[in-house]
Amino acid sequence: MSVVVPALDAEIAFARALPLIDDDIAAEIVVAVPRSAASQPPPGVRIVAAPQGRGSQLRAGARAATGEWLLFLHADTQPDAAAPEAIRRFILDPANRERAGYFRLRLDDPAPGARRVEMLANWRARILALPYGDQGLLIRRAFYEELDGHPPLPIMEDVALVRRLGRERLARLDAAAVTSAARYARDGYWLRPLRNLFCLALYFLGVPPARIAKIYG
Repeated sequence: MSVVVPALDAEIAFARALPLIDDDIAAEIVVAVPRSAASQPPPGVRIVAAPQGRGSQLRAGARAATGEWLLFLHADTQPDAAAPEAIRRFILDPANRERAGYFRLRLDDPAPGARRVEMLANWRARILALPYGDQGLLIRRAFYEELDGHPPLPIMEDVALVRRLGRERLARLDAAAVTSAARYARDGYWLRPLRNLFCLALYFLGVPPARIAKIYG
């Protein structure tokens, strides 16, 4: 498996994904950045150049990856201790060759507001079949290419891909993706989710993603 991470800061990105290599679940980490890394990456990590924008960086990272399976992670996200075994089970099940797996969301903040955001995000993923990119995405490379991968969008690239997948081809992994709560702590545990929902509504209404990205902040 290759772990693909779009990032602005390559050093932070590969530090979060390295435990998957230490656990022998990932053969490599590919960090796609719009500029050169400041230091030499550790063994098992490759830095690739990509046009800036999460969708474009994800596509570039996937093209550069060599693994039969791809795990897409945001740079501020780290799978929990249960992830390696959950990933192994998913990959070894032949029924998942044309499915994609995602993690439960967990925020790295003990605040009650963080628990509310987690509950709503996990409800959205389970009931509406709309996991976001901060929940990761595990998918067989050939199947990803068959779907034409992430569109080169600055935002909503994750929504576009999971909508092509559809409910029946999505499965929740029995592990969590621990994601930074910095954006929620900064903008508020009520206002940030409302802004996210507003951006999602704009996307469904056909507003260009470049305009949505300016609102998202």
